[in-house]
Amino acid sequence: MDPEILSPNQEPLSSRTRVGHTLFTDENLDLLAHVLDDCFRIPGTQIRFGIDGLIGLVPFLGDILAGLASCIIVIAAWFRGVPYVTLARMVVNLALDVLIGTIPVLGDAFDIAWKANRRNYKLLTRHLRQPHRHTWKDYVFLLGIVLVIAAIFAIPVVAIVWVTVWFLRHV
Repeated sequence: MDPEILSPNQEPLSSRTRVGHTLFTDENLDLLAHVLDDCFRIPGTQIRFGIDGLIGLVPFLGDILAGLASCIIVIAAWFRGVPYVTLARMVVNLALDVLIGTIPVLGDAFDIAWKANRRNYKLLTRHLRQPHRHTWKDYVFLLGIVLVIAAIFAIPVVAIVWVTVWFLRHV
């Protein structure tokens, strides 16, 4: 019989969480975040970058490949039982990194500054230290993203209505 694996608060782990603890160790995930975001330093500066910034130099395909590698941390968080609000925040961090990263030059600078993998690893470790604790920052961040997306969709609608009303008044 298998001995039961206990979580830090001495509760039995689900099979999904058990796989997450054995396959995605803290050391492996920290190393992955380090390699992707900050393993190199520009000499004479404090600016650090990783493979994500280098791969991102290859137009479009590089950002997609780096994004796929970055998904490992989000998948590990899901396996380890991170709550959905934190997973959503991690996915948004990753999506911003990939989408903005596709912009030539500016996107590469954003990749180096944003460090989505470091952010996501910190969110994961925060949950592991304090399970079931969400901060107001999690909800404000997600609310801000929802408002930005709503504005992106609302601006064209408002513009079309405005142009239509203007056109009807002048005809």
